[in-house]
Amino acid sequence: MQLTTFTDYGLRTLIYLATLPEGELASISQVTDVYKVSRNHMVKVINKLGQLGFIETVRGKNGGIRLGMPAKEIIVGDVVRAIEPLKIIDCSEGFCHITAACKLKGILGSAREAFLSELDKHTLLSMIDSNPSLLNLLDITDTES
Repeated sequence: MQLTTFTDYGLRTLIYLATLPEGELASISQVTDVYKVSRNHMVKVINKLGQLGFIETVRGKNGGIRLGMPAKEIIVGDVVRAIEPLKIIDCSEGFCHITAACKLKGILGSAREAFLSELDKHTLLSMIDSNPSLLNLLDITDTES
């Protein structure tokens, strides 16, 4: 299973924000610079994460973005479910003529659920906690996560 770039950028954004001291604001430019990704694409990702409540956006001269809830409450599976189109294949009658007898849809559905079940075991905090290598790579010098 491969996640879309949109979901990838969303998860990376949340990871970055989770490494900052609680309540600290980051700019979109900080996130795009650390990951070397398109600002235009990241703006769309951040907008979606804000709509979903995973991040809070603060407007104005001293504005920015930060987590919308504690990192320990953000479950990776919930993020993926909220922003990833999880339809693996098109099994509609009009698209595939073997749908009525095919077992592939059920197998792939079970695989998707197993994938999401694994993601549900992890929070944003669990991905950054006791991970000094990550903080070093993100150039984060001090964290109170």
